[in-house]
Amino acid sequence: MNDSDTSRRRFLAVCGTALSAGVAGCSDSILGGETEDTTPVDPEPSTPAPDSGGDGSPGSPGDSNGAAGDFEQFDQSDQSDQSDAATYTDVYRSTASSVAQIQVYTGAPGPSQGTGFVYSDGHVVTNQHVVEGAERIYLRFDKGGWLDATVEGTDVYSDLAALSVEALPESAEPLALRETDPDIGTEVIAIGNPFGFSGSVSSGIVSGVNRTLPAPNDFSIPDAIQTDAPVNPGNSGGPLVTLDGSVAGVINSGGGNDIGFGISAPLTRRVIPALLEDGEYEHSYMGVRLQTVGPLLAEANDVDERVGVYIAVVRDGGPSDGVLRGSTGETTVAGRSGIETGGDVIASMGGTETPTRQALASYLALETSPGDTIDVTVLRDGEEQTVELTLGSRPDPV
Repeated sequence: MNDSDTSRRRFLAVCGTALSAGVAGCSDSILGGETEDTTPVDPEPSTPAPDSGGDGSPGSPGDSNGAAGDFEQFDQSDQSDQSDAATYTDVYRSTASSVAQIQVYTGAPGPSQGTGFVYSDGHVVTNQHVVEGAERIYLRFDKGGWLDATVEGTDVYSDLAALSVEALPESAEPLALRETDPDIGTEVIAIGNPFGFSGSVSSGIVSGVNRTLPAPNDFSIPDAIQTDAPVNPGNSGGPLVTLDGSVAGVINSGGGNDIGFGISAPLTRRVIPALLEDGEYEHSYMGVRLQTVGPLLAEANDVDERVGVYIAVVRDGGPSDGVLRGSTGETTVAGRSGIETGGDVIASMGGTETPTRQALASYLALETSPGDTIDVTVLRDGEEQTVELTLGSRPDPV
């Protein structure tokens, strides 16, 4: 997106804050959600992409429409490489017709760009930050011209948006979303429109799962997919596809050094139906701020650092107020002062172990809904206790 886009500024601002926190070794948040010590950079361009005029004129980068030349990068010097290239080609050919180039007009000079893919008949998935502030949205698939699109719903806390499009091309069939995260090491391809080069593909593997990405209000997007498949400005909202043709994630950001991220398919499967039905999605909310139980915190509170997640703050009036306990004091460990003490350590929620903040956030996002009452097992004053917590809804983003 160009830098006049409100969403892009907010996304970059949050990422910048996360970077500062990561360097300082501090990444707290008010849950549900938490911040990871990785800082994605919004892949949308700060200047109009090559085809920002929107005329789709022949010879412009944005008019490539998924040409077969995208695969000339593969070395076919031996039979093994030829087989690999053929596999990527087959997956691309079976999915690329369902991937759209998106141009968004917000009133700023020139359109900003992104990617989307068909979720169901007449509906397309993309990123929330791609379409925020849009006055007009146009989509183009590999067959046919530009189509008008309207926003059915957006969710800033998952960076997902659902669009309606009439008269999709017959070849633009829905892509299947995976029910679970793929294994680390699974081969994937990213399909999108980097820098306006429509229908481009890059390949890589799933480098990590259960990552967290920054979101507004010091919240986070849980259960994200990490990949080393190159993603660039314009890829946002496109599919990260496994070699069986199913979508593992919705690409949302990329950084340097072969690090890209996508909103996981399991989270997308929860959010998009709600956006299509209600125009919004409610995320479970605890109203606490968490810390990783590192060696010093574990020693200060006499717990095993592998056992769970420490509650630093319980927000007044939030769902956990009067149920869970935050820090009550501080101490010095190994010459370092200010180590918090007295807070509960969450060992499990609803019978699911929560050894990390990422595990806790993913459980909240994928297994619970606002209004659910769940059992929370905590270590308090050296003893294990189980309390009942009724979850609330995340506050509206500022």
